[in-house]
Amino acid sequence: MSHPVDIAAALRPRPPSPLQELEDERFTRRGVRLLLKREDLVHAAAGGGPAAPGPGPGPGPVDLYPSGNKWRKLAPNLRAVAESGHRRLLTFGGAYSNHLRATAAAGRLLGLRTVGVVRGHELADRPLNPSLARCAEDGMLLHFVTRADYRRRADPAFHRELRARFGPCAVVPEGGSNAAAVRGCAALGAELRGYTDVAAVACGTGGTLAGMAAGLSAGQRGLGVPVLKGGFLAGEIARLQREAFGGPRGDWWLEERFHGGGYARTGPELSDFAADFAQRHGLPALEETYVAKLLFALTRLADEGAFHPGSTVTAVVTGRAFPSGR
Repeated sequence: MSHPVDIAAALRPRPPSPLQELEDERFTRRGVRLLLKREDLVHAAAGGGPAAPGPGPGPGPVDLYPSGNKWRKLAPNLRAVAESGHRRLLTFGGAYSNHLRATAAAGRLLGLRTVGVVRGHELADRPLNPSLARCAEDGMLLHFVTRADYRRRADPAFHRELRARFGPCAVVPEGGSNAAAVRGCAALGAELRGYTDVAAVACGTGGTLAGMAAGLSAGQRGLGVPVLKGGFLAGEIARLQREAFGGPRGDWWLEERFHGGGYARTGPELSDFAADFAQRHGLPALEETYVAKLLFALTRLADEGAFHPGSTVTAVVTGRAFPSGR
């Protein structure tokens, strides 16, 4: 990209994403107010009007990727790629990675070649699932690697091997989470100032929580619900905040009980909860890898009395369900 690119205009987000208040007796009986921060609507169709910062459902979703919160992390990275003059971007993800889909779509919108390094060498000989098929349709070259090689995804030596294979390219980490992305996500927290006591988000790589917590005002708390098991995320969030801001920012904590067995692992209890929650509130089908786990966790925490009576809890809806059901 040899000329300046207006990344925000190309990706067409319409921030701030709207807030929607829900009446849910599982929260109201505890004296807790529940809001949804509808990041899944941040790419609402042009002509639908700007998203209002106050409560209200806002405009409906359209079939446009990158959707949800991914643009907040992608935009600063894509800007850096544009300024570097690279024409190719390489990044990492699993078979159902929202980040890979968002990167592929952004590459299509910007005329940027994309390479997705996918965890699972055995997938190379199988038909593409709907998520990876969407990446391919958007022009992403998929490169399947063993799980051992995927664990090297932050290794500069591995990056050199990949550049030798695919040519000069900018490398964006898994999930898009780096210092630039964290600073981009601080705007999400800033949009919630004055509206909530707790801002909650499901966490994969931790970049969104790291930035969101930094953007909140004093007295507000960020809550992360990891969707992977392992207990590593607190250290990763602290590292990201050091890289982005030079040290810790904001007040945040993690609830690690609700990963459901690991990334993209669901079960009948979660699926039944997701279907019931969407039906009782007139919502689209909940995305289960992140959003349903978050809302399930908040419902359980409310029942446990984890939130003070009179407080407001906001769940960040980071994206919508993909046709694969993941």
